[in-house]
Amino acid sequence: MRGLGPFLRDAWRLARPYFWSEEKWSARVLLFSIVGMNLFIVAMSVVLSFWNREFYNSLQAKDWNAFVSLLFWYQRTESGLMPGFCWVAALYIIVAVYRTYLNQWLQIRWRRWLTGRFLDEWLRDRAYYRISLTTDTAAIGTDNPDQRIAEDLRDFVDGTLTLGLGLLSNVVSLFSFVGILWGLSGPLTLWGVTIPGYMVWVAVLYAGIGTALTHLIGRQLVPLNFRKQRVEADFRYALVRLRENMEGMALYGGEAEEQGNLAQRFTNVVGNWWAIMRRTKLLNSLIAGYEQVAVVFPIIVAAPRYFAGQLQLGGLTQTAGAFGRVQDSLSWFVTAYATLAEWRATVERLATFRRAIAAAHEAAGTGFDVRDSGTEAITLGDLTLALPNGETLLRDADITFRRGESTVITGRSGSGKSTLFRAVAGIWPFGSGRVERPAGRCLFMPQRPYIPLGTLRHVVTYPGAAAAFSQAAVEQALDDAGLSALVPHLDEDQNWPQRLSGGEQQRVALARALLAKPDWLFLDEATASLDPDSEAHLYEALRRRLPDTTIVSIAHRPTVAAFHERRLVFQRPQDGPGRLSVAAAPVAAEAAGS
Repeated sequence: MRGLGPFLRDAWRLARPYFWSEEKWSARVLLFSIVGMNLFIVAMSVVLSFWNREFYNSLQAKDWNAFVSLLFWYQRTESGLMPGFCWVAALYIIVAVYRTYLNQWLQIRWRRWLTGRFLDEWLRDRAYYRISLTTDTAAIGTDNPDQRIAEDLRDFVDGTLTLGLGLLSNVVSLFSFVGILWGLSGPLTLWGVTIPGYMVWVAVLYAGIGTALTHLIGRQLVPLNFRKQRVEADFRYALVRLRENMEGMALYGGEAEEQGNLAQRFTNVVGNWWAIMRRTKLLNSLIAGYEQVAVVFPIIVAAPRYFAGQLQLGGLTQTAGAFGRVQDSLSWFVTAYATLAEWRATVERLATFRRAIAAAHEAAGTGFDVRDSGTEAITLGDLTLALPNGETLLRDADITFRRGESTVITGRSGSGKSTLFRAVAGIWPFGSGRVERPAGRCLFMPQRPYIPLGTLRHVVTYPGAAAAFSQAAVEQALDDAGLSALVPHLDEDQNWPQRLSGGEQQRVALARALLAKPDWLFLDEATASLDPDSEAHLYEALRRRLPDTTIVSIAHRPTVAAFHERRLVFQRPQDGPGRLSVAAAPVAAEAAGS
C-alpha cells in the first residue's frame, strides 16, 4: 500500500473531476444541499441538547405544565425559547428523509459519470487490449477490469460521500458541543493543579487512546480488503468462463479439473476471509469495549459535581450528552475504521487501474507507425513483430498486399501469422515498422468470432446498427452463409454464444462481411470450423457477392488456397525470428502439402 499522502492525492484525482465537469453545477448544488442538511441536523442536535436539559429539569421539579409544553408546544426557559419536541422531531424527520434522497440522487449521477469516463478511457485507443496483454505477474491495476468499473466505482462513490459527509458532520458537531461541554464541566483541581473544562480534556484523552489502538490493530485490513476484491473477482470470472464454455468442458469430461480449479480459487477467497475475520474480531473487540465504556464514562466523571449539588439532573444528562457528542466526534476514526479500510482498498484499485490505462495511452503512439497511403496497396515496411515478453517473431520484413490480388498465408501454428494480421489492423502494440493502408474499409475476422449479447439481428449486423440493413439484405446474407434456417429467429434475444455452434458462429461472421462489403477482408482461419465443401461454398459466396473486395486469408487447406492468387509462407525456426517468403509452386498443390 502507498503512503497516506499519495493515497489522498489519488482519492482527490478520482473525486475532483466530476465536480468540475459539464455537470458541475448540478453536482455542486446537490452536494451543497446535502452538506447543508447535515449541518442542519447537527444544529438540531444542539437544540435537542438544551431541550433535553430543560425536559429532565421539568421532571425533577415535577412541573406538569413545562413537561407538556416541552413535548407539544414551546416553553420559555433560561436557555431561551425552547420549541416542543413534536415540532423538532417533525422537522428532523423531513430533513433526514430528503438528505438520504438527495444523497442517493448524487450517488447515481456521480457513478454514471465516472462509469462513462472510465469506459471511455479504457476503450479509447484500444487501451483495454494493451492492458490485457500485460505480463505483470502481480496484475496490479490490470486484473478484473469489469469488477473495477462495475463494483469499485460504486463503492468509491458511496464510500466517499458516506465518509466525507460523516467527517464533516463530526467536525461541526465537535466544535458545536465542545463549547457546551467546556461550560458544563467546570474546573477540576488535581494535585493542586486546576484544570478548566476538564471533561473536554478527558474526552480528548479517551478518544486519542482509542484512535491509536484502533489504527494499531486495524491497519492490516487495508491490504486484506484489497486482496479480497481481487480473489472474489477471480472466482466470479472463473464461474463466468465455465458458463461460457460448458459444452467444451462437457465434451472433454473436465468436470473434476474445473471443480478443482474453482475450489482452489474459492480457497483463496476463504483464506483471505479468515484473515479478515481474525483482524476484524480484534478490531470489533476494541470498538465494542470502547463504545460500552463510553456509555457510563461521562456520567462517572461528572457524578461528583452532581452529588455535590453543582448540577441538576438535566445538567448531568446534558453534560453526559455533550461529552458523548464530543467523544463521538473525536472517535470518528475509531468507529469508521473498517469502512475507511475498505474505501482505501477501493481507491487503490481504481487508482492503479487508471495508471494502467494512462500507461496504455502513453504507449499508443509507440511501436508501429500506422498511416494512410496514397497507393492501392497495403504496405508493411521494416516490420518487426514481437511478443509481450520481447521474443521476436519477424524482423525487418517488407510485405505488400495489392488491391484486387487475393493472398493466402500459411505456416506452422504459432509462428506469428495471426500477430501479423493484428499489426496490419493496428492493434498489436509490440514491435516496430511502418504500416501503410489505402483509403477504404478493412474488416478483420478472427478464427473465433465475437458474438455479442442481444437479438440475432444485432449479432449478424454487428458492429453496424441493425436499422442500417434491410430485412432482405440480412436474409440474403444469412442464406449465402448457409444459415437460412435462422431467419425466423432474427428478432429473438437468446444466449447466442451458447446457442450457435462453432461453425455457425463462423458462418454468422461471414454473413457480417457480406453485409459490410469491406474493401479489404482479412480472414484468420475464419472457416476452420467448417467442412471443406462448406468452406468452398462460403469462399465462392464471398467472391460472387464481394467482387471488389480484396481477400487476405490465413489458412492451410487446399480448398482455401485454391481461391487465392498468391501464397505467402511464414517460416519461423524455434530459436529465432521468422521470415515471409512467396511460394514458388502452384497455390493449390503447395497448400495441400503445407
